[in-house]
Amino acid sequence: MSEPDAPVRPVAASVARYAGLTGATLLTVAGWLGGALPDAPPRATLSDFWQAPHGPATLLCWLVGTALLVGAWWSLRWGAPSGRWAYLTAGLWTLPLLAAPPLGSRDVYSYACQGWTWTRGVSPYRVGVAAAGCPWTDSVSPIWRDTPAPYGPFFVLLAGLAVLAGGGLVGAIVLFRVAAVAGVLLVALCLPGLARAAGVPTRRAAWLVLACPLVGVHLVAGAHNDALALGLVLFGLLVLIRGPGRPRALVAAGVLLGLAVAVKAMAVVVLPFAALAAVLGRYTWRALLRDGGRLAAVVLGTLVVLSLATGLGLGWVDGLGRSGDSQQWTSPPTAVGFVVDYAGEAAGRRPHAVPVTRAVALVLLVASLVALWWWAWTALRRWNDARQRVVRLTVARPRVALLGAGLALTATVLLAPVFHPWYATWPLALLAVSAVPLARTVWFVAPCAVASVLALPDGTNLARFTKAPGAVLMTVLVLVVLVVLAAGVRAGLRRRRVDR
Repeated sequence: MSEPDAPVRPVAASVARYAGLTGATLLTVAGWLGGALPDAPPRATLSDFWQAPHGPATLLCWLVGTALLVGAWWSLRWGAPSGRWAYLTAGLWTLPLLAAPPLGSRDVYSYACQGWTWTRGVSPYRVGVAAAGCPWTDSVSPIWRDTPAPYGPFFVLLAGLAVLAGGGLVGAIVLFRVAAVAGVLLVALCLPGLARAAGVPTRRAAWLVLACPLVGVHLVAGAHNDALALGLVLFGLLVLIRGPGRPRALVAAGVLLGLAVAVKAMAVVVLPFAALAAVLGRYTWRALLRDGGRLAAVVLGTLVVLSLATGLGLGWVDGLGRSGDSQQWTSPPTAVGFVVDYAGEAAGRRPHAVPVTRAVALVLLVASLVALWWWAWTALRRWNDARQRVVRLTVARPRVALLGAGLALTATVLLAPVFHPWYATWPLALLAVSAVPLARTVWFVAPCAVASVLALPDGTNLARFTKAPGAVLMTVLVLVVLVVLAAGVRAGLRRRRVDR
């Protein structure tokens, strides 16, 4: 496809559809041969994976299946032939993955053990699953066995209910997957409304999000709670965009966004931009405090009610601090810390730079979030006095709010201490429904394609085996991005001087 706006040829679309289906089927086979099965021990090295039963066949199915799925998605990155075609194809790819065991991660076993812990009257925010005596601890990844739960009280409640209703580990995993599929379906229902509000073709948004390999492999087959949290976020934003300033809409959106935060704390960075979408009429500080304040009050009330109803209090906030125990170069600040340590070792010292670079990145993240919100606020305020203000604000509000939220999630994913492949689905979903120029979608589509090949079927992350070269490559990429951003800022300042 030579031009972004070129029509999709039926033959190319058909090839992409069935190549992706073949890829999803091969990944399902790889899952049954050597996926994250309950009785399969985690592999410490690639040679362990290769020497395991069906190891070569598992790797071959994983490699070919991933290449086909990623290639098919990438080939139609400018948009599917139609929205209906995109939905049908994404659904077709999902069917074999529904029959797969947990793929690409063992987190679902952590969910089950945390739910089991809560049902026994013990807070999963105070003890790890091993100390709690969970009978399925051996299925949990070793790094998370002694780590308190980093998830919100709503998800702990759902995990407990899944364990009780499932009657065992297998039943609980099935229910976790049902919850993940419900989250993806909620995303699918919200995409057309959000895309239309921002002026984005549904065929483009639906394809970029629903057909992304990260969604099928990690959110559906991996049963990650990100699916449910993301679905609640998009639903809340859609309610606000359709009814800004309306009391019922503010309450409904506040509950939805509060539930999202109570599943996974990453949703909190969307709230300031949701407040912008909540404002009715002219953008003034008084209007923001009125509508945004009501929204914030409902979100806070939802979190308080859930914390008290589950008996967990605010302990879930403390659990967030241990999510950074894992150190991998896929997190840019962690990679930079690794490179600094390597340089120090070459000079005969050990700087222990990772905690420092992570702390600096968190400071930069806060500054970035503030700067992005201020940009969105000033951009919307500029529309106040424009001609045809009501029409312009109707168009500008969803575009700015969704783009701001997408960029905020991008900054969060890039500057956080830890990065896992499925984290990329958060900014992908928001940026796909934003009015991002078509030619620039490659900037967030390409990283998702790369992230799709990082995890082996049993949850082993390839970053573990490429620590040094991966850290150097990531650090070089960070430097390149900083240079590009600096050049863009300088160019923007020059244009402002010329305009004046």
